[in-house]
Amino acid sequence: MRTALRLALATVLSAGTVGATASAQAAPAAAEPPRYVALGDSYAAAPLVPPVDPADLRCLRSLSDYPHIAAKALGAELTDVSCSGATSKHLSTAQHPGTAPQYDALTPDTDLVSVTIGGNDTGLFDEVLGCVNILPPPYGTSCAKENTAGGTDKVRARIDAWAPASAAVLDEIARRAPHAEVFVVGYGTYFRPDGCHPAQPFWKQDANHLQGAIDHLDAVLRRTAEKHGATFVGTRTLSIGHDICAAPGDRYIEGLIPTRAAAPLHPNAPGARAVGEALAAAVRAP
Repeated sequence: MRTALRLALATVLSAGTVGATASAQAAPAAAEPPRYVALGDSYAAAPLVPPVDPADLRCLRSLSDYPHIAAKALGAELTDVSCSGATSKHLSTAQHPGTAPQYDALTPDTDLVSVTIGGNDTGLFDEVLGCVNILPPPYGTSCAKENTAGGTDKVRARIDAWAPASAAVLDEIARRAPHAEVFVVGYGTYFRPDGCHPAQPFWKQDANHLQGAIDHLDAVLRRTAEKHGATFVGTRTLSIGHDICAAPGDRYIEGLIPTRAAAPLHPNAPGARAVGEALAAAVRAP
């Protein structure tokens, strides 16, 4: 399956070169573009980033989300069923009336699959909203202190408990699209070390706690991908310096109050573009 996809991509991307150098020979028939299916939640869908995908307005999916960026770079035929608010159960069941389960987009002819899932299953982003503190210490409550009371990090424990569901997702993708290469796209850098209170209303210990939880989820996704023959595409490094504390023009992820068209605490257009380019590079990599 890896060879087939590589050959298809090589044919598409080198078509111009073939045409220019094979004047004395008949050019080979053009290969069909690889069939690419994108699954996932709002990190994939990039809600409120224009232009909106009219195919299902309830999913708040953007035509500039990372799957569209990657598909264009790869010359792939894209079926994007990512949907804001999705959990792993919405891969197999309808998220909204009239919205098909995301797995339904997969077929034995699928060549490439990307998936970002887990943030909603583990309550991670609800946790972020629960950590907001407008005022400085001690005028509020530290979510880090609450979540680690008793010596156990409750958020990381939830992520660990969800890990088998992540494995089940990859098993089901492999069952429905047995010839596809699968790419698990991780979550990015939301908080720099110690945050930037009060510019973004998260105390430093809470910013570190939250980013640590996001990194822990990424680690689970990476391990699961590796065990199931999928490729993990990390977005942590590429988004360093582009977190919610960055200058508005440098952000890949918007803060609690967005400064450009994007949902709060979600990728904006430059962020989606950076992730899409990273995914395309991973697909092309040997």
